[in-house]
Amino acid sequence: QVQLVESGGGLVQPGGSLRLSCAASGSIFRIYTMGWYRQAPGKQRELVATISSAGTTKYVDSVKGRFTISRDNVEKSVYLQMNDLKLDDTAVYYCNAVRSGPPGSTLVYFDWGQGTQVTVSA
Repeated sequence: QVQLVESGGGLVQPGGSLRLSCAASGSIFRIYTMGWYRQAPGKQRELVATISSAGTTKYVDSVKGRFTISRDNVEKSVYLQMNDLKLDDTAVYYCNAVRSGPPGSTLVYFDWGQGTQVTVSA
């Protein structure tokens, strides 16, 4: 059983900052990509940012220059530093991990956290 636990969400004014954290625990052999997704009310879940095990990052255009994703492979954690937050950033943010199965297995697993609410409001 693998768990992803997020923290760091909250209420912030436009232009403010928040830092999300996500820690993975359980029977983990290798994590490939970790990332953050978000889902606003009435909208589909969208990718925000991902980071590979080698540190290669990708961002959705709307957050480029404002958000920074990072990870700690030893701690099996991923972080999202969000600066200059805008009203449209309001959403539930979900942590995601793509990981391997046990040694000898070709299976790939996709795990999700429970989500953390980020609300940007004046």
